[in-house]
Amino acid sequence: MSQEQPRRPQEEEEQRQEPIKYGDVFEVPGELTKEPIAPGDAALMQAAEASVLGQTIQGGPASAMQAAATMNVRAGLVGEGDVSDVTREQGVTVMETDYPGGRIITEAVGEQVIGQYMQAKTAEQATITIGEALEASGRVAGDRPIDQSDAAAIQAAECMATGTNMISPGGLAATALAAAAYNAALPGDEGKVKLATILAGAPAKMAADKEATQEDAEKIMREELRNDPKLQTTHPGGVAEAVATAARMNERAP
Repeated sequence: MSQEQPRRPQEEEEQRQEPIKYGDVFEVPGELTKEPIAPGDAALMQAAEASVLGQTIQGGPASAMQAAATMNVRAGLVGEGDVSDVTREQGVTVMETDYPGGRIITEAVGEQVIGQYMQAKTAEQATITIGEALEASGRVAGDRPIDQSDAAAIQAAECMATGTNMISPGGLAATALAAAAYNAALPGDEGKVKLATILAGAPAKMAADKEATQEDAEKIMREELRNDPKLQTTHPGGVAEAVATAARMNERAP
């Protein structure tokens, strides 16, 4: 689960007749896409980042918001003390979730996530295993029901971790595949098995585990995409993204 890179506003945006909105900078759904990014929003997110992380992250959501808000003010499209309706009513949040070897940072405006990424706690931390990456993905998934693409990615991850193509009866992959099939038979999301439920304690549910590598991440990504024709990219914070992030962190580990 690497940080989603904001689409940075271009300098010529200062001449536009409408303010830069959240949908111009971040991949967000719903009404937030139409909300102008205001200086008050950026200030609140900077304060939230500093409170949780100890500093404002260079290139992170708060800095992208600040850049957009500054352009909006210069163009005379928002006031220096303005706050967007969503931020005024619902606020901003920066949350951290610990996992072995690091933490997951989630930043949101109202209920919409505008940034999510993983951080190593220290350079001296041990490398991250595939099982640990799966567990971290489960913590990020929240209430999202598991689907066939998730199950295929989990199956590939377990095969990479154990070094065999055999699915252990009652193991993590077998449970994921059964849960995805069960969910597919239900008409709505009510009653469906959550990805977080399947991946809780993932390392202990696998017969073996190993350090996540880039090769593992690429194979898992192919399986996640191949098993859902509608997917244009891997699930944000999903199995493939979590293993890819773990692999990058392992490559940088001393």
